Amino acid sequence: MHQFRVVASGLRFPEGPVALPDGTVLVVEIERQTLSQVSTDGRVSVVAQLGGGPNGAAIGPDGRCYVCNNGGFAWREDENGLHSIGQPDDYSGGRIEIVALQTGAVERLLDRSDRHQLRGPNDLVFDREGGLWFTDVGKNRASDRDHGAVCYVPSGGFEAVEVIHPMVQPNGIGLSRDEKTLYIAETITGRVWTFDLEGPGRVARKPYPSPNGGALLVGLPGYQLFDSLALDSAGNICVATLHNGGITVISPEGNVIRHIEVADPVTTNICFGGPELRTAFITCSSSGKLLAMEWPCPGLPLNWLNK
Repeated sequence: MHQFRVVASGLRFPEGPVALPDGTVLVVEIERQTLSQVSTDGRVSVVAQLGGGPNGAAIGPDGRCYVCNNGGFAWREDENGLHSIGQPDDYSGGRIEIVALQTGAVERLLDRSDRHQLRGPNDLVFDREGGLWFTDVGKNRASDRDHGAVCYVPSGGFEAVEVIHPMVQPNGIGLSRDEKTLYIAETITGRVWTFDLEGPGRVARKPYPSPNGGALLVGLPGYQLFDSLALDSAGNICVATLHNGGITVISPEGNVIRHIEVADPVTTNICFGGPELRTAFITCSSSGKLLAMEWPCPGLPLNWLNK
């Protein structure tokens, strides 16, 4: 059994954790529509009110917090907790926003790719050049669904280039230590894909029968869906897993090493922080908790946050 510590509770569908060097943790609260900060004693304070559906967060080269905003969800709350159920009537459009942590000031970076309006930006990662990769999961409606995509914003840029398309609800995203491999988790297929990178924002596409130019790293059996991910220093891909709630740890070769069970079927995200990045922070979205546990090895440092 793994020992978890409850860092905070009462959160409104937390995701996108960012463990800051001062010991506090940023989270988005999607249903509350905020970027929030959890102090070391568990107190939660609002950094910025964003509207829509803030979904993923990362610290950029300028020290500000970049947020994927999916434009909002419709919600259902029952005895099993809080659940997102598709595009709401007041959908406000997908966008990437920037929050100044000291003041809470919000700036919109962009709301389009070079192809079309963003639908549901979900998760993001910065490369060592300062470029921004992000997933656009799309949007679900009663009778149809938008295709997903992966976009890249060059360092200092204001335009997103759609690099990988189509994908089926691309969600979690991460870079290998040498930044030669991009990892993407698809939610509804329960798959993790790898993409060979030729340079910042450039993918060496694999030919047919690859449906998206990537290579399939792993697909889980049964009804297990993937959400966001983080890499540890051993190169393992640690993917938040839905329904079979927990973290699935996958080797770079595509072997499932272990599944760490979490008592929330909507376990959505993981990040690393604390001394030597040995603490894993895990968001339990339907129950509204942020958990912490000691990890067997350090997390992989993130550009512009940990180094």
